[in-house]
Parts: sequence; C-alpha cells; structure tokens
Amino acid sequence: MKSIMMLISMAILLNVTFTSEAIAQQGMSWHGSGGWGHGSQYGMMYDPQTIESISGDVVSVDKVTLMHGMHYGVHLTVKTAEGNVSVHLGPAWYIENQDVKITPNDKVTIKGSRITFDGQPAMIAIEVRKGNEVLTLRDPEGYPVWSGWKRQ
Repeated sequence: MKSIMMLISMAILLNVTFTSEAIAQQGMSWHGSGGWGHGSQYGMMYDPQTIESISGDVVSVDKVTLMHGMHYGVHLTVKTAEGNVSVHLGPAWYIENQDVKITPNDKVTIKGSRITFDGQPAMIAIEVRKGNEVLTLRDPEGYPVWSGWKRQ
C-alpha cells in the first residue's frame, strides 16, 4: 500500500512540474535581437549622420536573411523618382506582429539611415509612413524598438 501511495505521489508531482512549465511557456517566446540589435555587426551600420527621407511606391515586400547568423527580416524595394531603393525594416517576427501592414503598391514615405550593404545603396528604416499610419522601427540614435530597452 505504501509503494502505491509513493507511485501516485510521484506521478502527481511530475504532472504538476511539467504542466506548470508548459503553461508558463504558452504564448511566450524569447526572440532576442537575432542579429538585428543596435550593437550587432548589422546594427552598427546605422549612421545617424546619413538620415534622410524618401517617398515612393512599394514594389516588393520580401523576407530575407541579410547576414550569416541573423534571423530573417523584412525588406522592401521602393520605387522612387531616382530609382529603386532597398529598405531594411527589421526582424520578421516583429514586423509581422505590427498593426501597420506594408504591401506592394502602397505609397510610402520612409525615414532612415542610408548605408551601403553588399556594395549596394540601401536604407535602414527608422519609420515607414503609409497614409495616416506610422510604423516606428528605431529611435533617432538607431536603437530598435523591438529591443525594449535603451542604453542608460
């Protein structure tokens, strides 16, 4: 009888342990910066001295991996009066969970830091304006909003 009670107690203890862990993890996942953080190799390309705005039509919205080891992100090609511009928004897990949705043929104004990426001109977006909607991605110093904190 003692051994049966011991087995039942162990079963209950294991059930409570694993059930509480599963409940605690439901709906929660840690993404980290995935290489998109301010201090990452990619993040250090952001230059507050090269901030400018462009306007145009979205030609394409793509999921891309920009550098080895980075999580995939969202990239726009925007047709401006001067030609097409590559615009890097941020990690897909963040962009896909925002209320502002950017789609091909949208008219947008983008504020961002001009960079050279893989030998080609590009822009790291600070914000994307679509009509009255604004998708904010970084503060003026380049700290990504998905980081959730800033340097003190």
